[in-house]
Amino acid sequence: MANVLPHGGAAANRSTQATSSFDADAQSPNNHHRVAMSGEAAPTKHPVDSGATAWLHVVLMHIVFFNTWGVANGYGVFQEFYTRTLGQDESAVAWIGSVQVFFLFSIGVIAGRITDAGYFRVVFTCGVSLQVFALFMLSLCSTYWQIFLAQAVCLGIGNGLTFCPALAVLSQYFHTRRALAVGLSAAGAAVGGLVYPILIHWLLFRDDIGFPWTIRAMAFIMFATYAPCLVLFRPRLPPSDMAGWVDWSAFSDVAFIFFSLSMFLNFWGLYLAFFYLGTFARDQIGPSGDASPINLVMVLNGVGIIGRIFPPLVADKWTGMLNLLVPSSFMASVLVFCWAAVDSEAGLFAFAVVYGILAAALQALFPAVAITMTPTPEKTGTRVGMIFSFVSLANLTGPAICGAIIRQQGGSYIGAQMFGASSILLGAIMAACVRRSRARRWKCKV
Repeated sequence: MANVLPHGGAAANRSTQATSSFDADAQSPNNHHRVAMSGEAAPTKHPVDSGATAWLHVVLMHIVFFNTWGVANGYGVFQEFYTRTLGQDESAVAWIGSVQVFFLFSIGVIAGRITDAGYFRVVFTCGVSLQVFALFMLSLCSTYWQIFLAQAVCLGIGNGLTFCPALAVLSQYFHTRRALAVGLSAAGAAVGGLVYPILIHWLLFRDDIGFPWTIRAMAFIMFATYAPCLVLFRPRLPPSDMAGWVDWSAFSDVAFIFFSLSMFLNFWGLYLAFFYLGTFARDQIGPSGDASPINLVMVLNGVGIIGRIFPPLVADKWTGMLNLLVPSSFMASVLVFCWAAVDSEAGLFAFAVVYGILAAALQALFPAVAITMTPTPEKTGTRVGMIFSFVSLANLTGPAICGAIIRQQGGSYIGAQMFGASSILLGAIMAACVRRSRARRWKCKV
């Protein structure tokens, strides 16, 4: 919903005085020294929602999504490869991917608060360094526990230190066009979800250069693409003096609580297809034919470009972000229920296309709506980090629970599919409650 701004002469005078004071403070030598020491920049002169600097940060955030969520969304290739080479079952291998996504989210409460305090550059640089280091260490691994430490823990923490602070900074440059900005940025996850799996498949299986150099190639690509981000990513707002790592006032905000629960339930079941669609094709459809794991991962992530760009665009111009998130969640749950009836290659590809679009829409709208759960821009990093940390528990346990259900049922996927679909359905109901708490009339743009 649009924020209500104060009217009247007194309010205007206070706003003018505050702006003058703010500009004077930003231009003072002491403030420039504090900015230089913390690695941050004073607020830019570009207005919110416009200017080259604002749209440059969309491109930079696109790269961040490419190297964080792109790697996470492409884990299905690793899932299929590890189950064949490590001698571990689906549930054990799924822990690698789920712990990686867990850290991507859970580090947010720490990284977000440090970002709000004025240390974005430090946190972001540490995250990028840790990501690249993790991949080089992964290239040396040969056992399950080594891969777990490098890919799940080290890479996951690096992802979290990079993603959440960057998203908080992007939100400082946009207000009315925020969903579009986040959607264009989130398309990087789909691009990364295409590039990295294709790279792995081509180098590992086609050219047969081996696992170590395949992963090192990933590391070199990641480092090269991050170079402009390390130089150009700059916060627009000054550091916040808010004390504490947690914004306790959020727990009295009903919309914040219900939205956090909704996203927990949605993400509890959302990654079932991203992790297990390849193994489902191998076990239920057959190893031969067009429905190979790499083809399905390419389709699932490729159509995500559509799901990450067009729904946020529609949300900005017509419906509102929350109004679009609710039906997207409902439709995703229905589709996972329908997945249980798929028994052919054509049906599997049809599912991958439609679900890829809906899941991508949810992934793009989620951070855009999460940012609106913040009363002031200065608390964005902290509150978004809190939501991410809560949702991280769903990403930690969801894929592993599905893997355990599959193992318990002797390789049948029906139980895992019902679990995933039911979780997303409950999340959709909770999201509808958030929408109702924001505005009574369903025609309102929220």
